[in-house]
Amino acid sequence: MTSRDLPLPYPEDLRADKTRPFTGAEYLESLRDNREIYIYGDRVKDVTTHPAFRNSAASIARLYDALHDPATKDELCWETDTGNGGYTHKFFRYARSAAELREQRDAIAAWSRLSYGWMGRTPDYKAAFGSALGIVPEFYGKFADNARNWYKRIQEAGLYLNHAIVNPPIDRDKPVDQVRDVFMTVDRETEAGIYVSGAKVVATNSALTHYNFIGQGSAGLLGDNTDLALMFIASMNTPGMKLICRPSYELNAGLAGAPFDYPLSSRFDENDAILILDNAFIPWENVLIYRDLERCRSWFSQGGFGGLFPMQACTRLAVKLDFISALLVKALKCTGSFEFRGVQAAVGEVLAWRNTFWSLTDAMTGSAEPWQSGSWMPSTQAQQAYRVLAPQAYTAIKKIIEEIVASGLIYLPSGARDLKNPVINDYLARYVRGSGGIDHVERIKILKLLWDAIGTEFGGRHELYEINYAGSQDEIRMQCLRHAQGSGALAKMTAMVDQCLADYDQNGWLAPHLHNSDDINVLDGIRQ
Repeated sequence: MTSRDLPLPYPEDLRADKTRPFTGAEYLESLRDNREIYIYGDRVKDVTTHPAFRNSAASIARLYDALHDPATKDELCWETDTGNGGYTHKFFRYARSAAELREQRDAIAAWSRLSYGWMGRTPDYKAAFGSALGIVPEFYGKFADNARNWYKRIQEAGLYLNHAIVNPPIDRDKPVDQVRDVFMTVDRETEAGIYVSGAKVVATNSALTHYNFIGQGSAGLLGDNTDLALMFIASMNTPGMKLICRPSYELNAGLAGAPFDYPLSSRFDENDAILILDNAFIPWENVLIYRDLERCRSWFSQGGFGGLFPMQACTRLAVKLDFISALLVKALKCTGSFEFRGVQAAVGEVLAWRNTFWSLTDAMTGSAEPWQSGSWMPSTQAQQAYRVLAPQAYTAIKKIIEEIVASGLIYLPSGARDLKNPVINDYLARYVRGSGGIDHVERIKILKLLWDAIGTEFGGRHELYEINYAGSQDEIRMQCLRHAQGSGALAKMTAMVDQCLADYDQNGWLAPHLHNSDDINVLDGIRQ
């Protein structure tokens, strides 16, 4: 047995009280575990203090503190169902009624408002996976007890998981066996567990999580190779696991500006990364699927996560659109263009999109259906509508903002330092003042916030994120079709069309309550 075979300490054991989730301080301490995170060529010693990650980590810590704050605890938390006598965030325990689903929706929204909707992979995102483990543990066959155990662990501590389920986009035109050196593959197995190597992307914010779920986003890419047919959970400090991060928007904001200049980039950057496992040891108790092609292929549709996460995602987007809508109005008032008829019509379109996604969350809970183990599942139709419409909505909203705020987005000084130079500031006070009595400092502050939301690298990444969040554009549309076919909904629609066709033929109405026009049709009297 090597050092890699030895069990790692559980981050959840750092809690002083095992009947509650992490506090913010405990969460930050749990990240100081010798994980291998690389950025700009160097290994990060401590993600909680490194300027590429520290404000994002602090923003997550704030979420954990809210679970214990008397002002927010009741809205966010329920008692656990594991028997430990504790409490947890509502979305970490699966709902047993449509009313409970709505309470979960409201708790998700309340947590999301702490980051104004700009953090998408907060701990409640993968809580959908944790709840699904508790709903259908039997799906995992011989690993069902592992699923039950992880449901308990994730719920009680409010563990922060992410996933890496997408294969690197390399040689997609080649058969799977020809890119086996890239994909996540079993190297060997032992009595204690398995050794795994390969890479996954894009591991969003994994640098700040406790565990990563490694799975298959597109099971059709597995081919017939059982070495690739595996799903498991790995601690972020697993020996052999490495994250190679993209540039840090948080760090860049600090290097070249101030919070005044980059108020979103500097604290809500969820760094995306390449996740690599190099002969990493995974104990059997962390394995959920092993050499089982059929379970991998049916995981998304039957494993439960695919039916739960869209409610969190849609709610988070709705909160984000609340923020964007109000910020847009404030920006237009700064520039004096809000009263224009065309501008107001464009703002109305943005608000209509905002209303759409809040309405979809209402539909998800209001039209929920009972599922397995006493659980309730959000409306599938509403979830699919969200997944198809979100990419369209976000790009449309961004285009509207660019068109109606126009040069106001870039008619700005370089940063807060300009305001501290008396000579420059005097000019700015005159030439960059806002409309309607808004002074230049407030105008610049508002428009820089809007630019950070849509125009900076942070803003551009968010557009890409929302476009591709739900996966392949073709696939999410085809899922709508397959559900309509499989659920019988399309058959009912078709029956309505068939009924309409049956109401008449070439000789006239067949429906007895309708009148033919033989007595009034003028064409009947015309003969060649």
